[in-house]
Amino acid sequence: MPFHLSLEHFSPQTVQTMIIGRFLAGIGIGISSAIVPLYISEISPTEIRGALGSINQLFICIGILAALVAGLPLAGNPLWWRTMFGIAIVPAILLAVGMAFSPESPRWLFQQGKIPEAEKAIRTLYGKERVAEIMYELRTAGQGSTEQEAGWFDLFSSRYWKVVSVGAALFLFQQLAGINAVVYYSTAVFRSAGIASDVAASALVGASNVFGSAIASSLMDRQGRKSLLMTSFSGMAASMLLLSLSFTWKVLAPYSGTLAVVGTVLYVLSFSLGAGPVPALLLPEIFASRIRAKAVALSLGTHWISNFVIGLYFLSVVNKFGISSVYLGFAGVCALAVLYIAGNVVETKGRSLEEIELALNPTT
Repeated sequence: MPFHLSLEHFSPQTVQTMIIGRFLAGIGIGISSAIVPLYISEISPTEIRGALGSINQLFICIGILAALVAGLPLAGNPLWWRTMFGIAIVPAILLAVGMAFSPESPRWLFQQGKIPEAEKAIRTLYGKERVAEIMYELRTAGQGSTEQEAGWFDLFSSRYWKVVSVGAALFLFQQLAGINAVVYYSTAVFRSAGIASDVAASALVGASNVFGSAIASSLMDRQGRKSLLMTSFSGMAASMLLLSLSFTWKVLAPYSGTLAVVGTVLYVLSFSLGAGPVPALLLPEIFASRIRAKAVALSLGTHWISNFVIGLYFLSVVNKFGISSVYLGFAGVCALAVLYIAGNVVETKGRSLEEIELALNPTT
């Protein structure tokens, strides 16, 4: 964490209120983490869908960095936390107001049989000259058929399980590759290099994340999702190996602090190039329309559960096996992810959602 608050500053009522607030915020974050990439993928033009999806990740990273900056006055004023938390109300209100004026997904409207509403949404998003083209794509894909939306058990049927398992696996690899562990341990790593400020260390990690996400947004529709994923996990594996060696090789001892910082920054950069933004973008693209919402929710559930487990047990595992061994294990997970992606993930660059659905689910 970038900063720490002592419980002596809080009354029991304040702590209870904060817990309730965190619970409600968690519900909102959980819902938005599933809906936002789904909504973006369904309303975005094919040629820039990747860029728009990665820009979402970019602004998440900018928000994290802004939160770190908002916490800077806390070191001199322990009561600043109230103002700091209050600042978060502003983007929440802006999002709520903005979505009130945003059109509904044309694909969802078409699937619900609301043809006039779908055509109106298409005119708003793409212009009236593309209404006929996009309506034709929707009809060709059969999204207006009588086939009902899939149930939860349908996700595990032979028809859909392979593609659903890819979605869950990508988020599992994303978390088991160690991103949260690296962030949690980054302050200790930076202290070993002489950077004593926790906020400065967290800000450097956050800035690296923003920079990598900005690069990813420019490459997503040129290089493709699959190649960025493989490049990202390969870079993460190399960075984790460097981190592990910096803690164990005696020949590197004089440079261990510097190498650890370099390894951490390179890892975060590599993560933000592909492993961070691509899964949330790729999943709505590869899931058929009748399972898209539930499959995205299942995959995001895998994300949050694995995130929680790693946060809960990371320090215990480090104490038992040592940080070097843990980082080496993360490097192994990244290498396995590259092999899995090479054999199981399809490229979706430059293809409409309807084209992808027909290619992956020809019987739909």
